[in-house]
Amino acid sequence: MLIILAGILGFITIAGLGFAFTSGDGGQAKTVKRAQLIVGGGERQATVRAKAAANTPEVRRKQILNTLREQDRRQKKASLSLAARLRAAGLGESVRTFWIISGAIGLTIAAILLALGQMPLIALGGAFAAGFGLPRWVVGFLAKGRTKKFTEAFSDAIDIIVRGIKSGLPVHDCLKIIGKECPEPLSGEFRILTENVGMGMPIDQALERMYERMPTNELRFFAIVLSIQAKTGGNLAEALGNLSTVLRARKLMGEKIKALSAEAIASAFIIGCLPPGVVVLITVTSPAYMQPLFTDPRGHLMLLAGAIWMSLGIFVMRKMINFKF
Repeated sequence: MLIILAGILGFITIAGLGFAFTSGDGGQAKTVKRAQLIVGGGERQATVRAKAAANTPEVRRKQILNTLREQDRRQKKASLSLAARLRAAGLGESVRTFWIISGAIGLTIAAILLALGQMPLIALGGAFAAGFGLPRWVVGFLAKGRTKKFTEAFSDAIDIIVRGIKSGLPVHDCLKIIGKECPEPLSGEFRILTENVGMGMPIDQALERMYERMPTNELRFFAIVLSIQAKTGGNLAEALGNLSTVLRARKLMGEKIKALSAEAIASAFIIGCLPPGVVVLITVTSPAYMQPLFTDPRGHLMLLAGAIWMSLGIFVMRKMINFKF
């Protein structure tokens, strides 16, 4: 009997010790798991808080501004290329043809100057100015005039779209009306736009190509409005009506700037034309007095120095009176 009781007590003791050890390990494991959950929850909460901080309006505004600055930098760099200027001037994209014509003009001017008995250095300078400077100036002048005509009629084109949408016409039909009724170059650009859209090109991509041909801020605003409306929906007529009001206000501001800077522009023009005009008048009235300036090497240096200083002065005055908005 004692042996049986001793065996039972031993069994109970061993079982109790085993239960104590195993329950302690389970509690410790549960404690570890609970701590891991707490730590993991803290990490998740920190991640959630970081995402929430990254989605604040201030952060989104900064991201949008940085993106717009980067796009504007790339677009300005692209618009300064010769191909972009040729597209803006409506002369196609053949840069090779432009350089061939420029080289032919330069060689012709050099041959004419040499035939007139001028020095090779003067002939080389004239060929460089006529072959490199003159064609680029002509292209820039044509591009500026064409862009100005496009910008002046663009707000009227937006009003046509607004009235068409309010009357129930789709946007594509309104674009076709602009291509038929508006003056050049606005109508030609919108005809190309409608042709691209009709061939299956997305409207945002077609507007991007249109902006490459006509890089104006007004067209960029128009493309942004259509892109936002296509993604988020909303009243397109109201959005384009507000855009038309903004564009007309920009145009009015430009006219005010021209009026306020007209006196400075006239003064700069007079100051810039006065020295060459005096030289021409003295040369016509007293050729012998001005002859050493054109025949003596020291006179050549004086003319070169005068041209450099006049160019610097004109550049500075242009920067002072040139307002961009």
